[in-house]
Amino acid sequence: MMISSYMKHEHRACDTLFAQAEEAMAAGDWNLADERFLAFANETLRHFKREEEILFPAFETQTGMTQGPTQVMKYEHEQVRGLIGNMAKAIEKQDKDAALSLAESMMILLQQHNMKEEQMLYAMCDRQLPPELKEHTLESMKKVAL
Repeated sequence: MMISSYMKHEHRACDTLFAQAEEAMAAGDWNLADERFLAFANETLRHFKREEEILFPAFETQTGMTQGPTQVMKYEHEQVRGLIGNMAKAIEKQDKDAALSLAESMMILLQQHNMKEEQMLYAMCDRQLPPELKEHTLESMKKVAL
């Protein structure tokens, strides 16, 4: 399996969870919004952990690029983490306007971030990592838990 297809699948799963959370927020169903947002946050943070602890180090070691695309992705991960925290607070306060405004920012940030990863970084990983390292990296990422 290619790293790009595995990670794209994770992006789509997180996108689906986010859309479900946003739908519950828009409906004012705060219990459901909280439940769905927690599922989204957990999956997104697990995805980031897979990248930051396994994929990015493998790529950086193989290519020697430590100040390139992985650094940009880590910075964007921090931005998403901040939005996750702010959205959790808005949901807790049942502040529909704030929650939906933050959701719009999150959606834009994640779309841009995912596009960069999918079109550039994952493709570079598929090209640069030797087959054995690619398989080991994928298997290691599948075992990551929060």
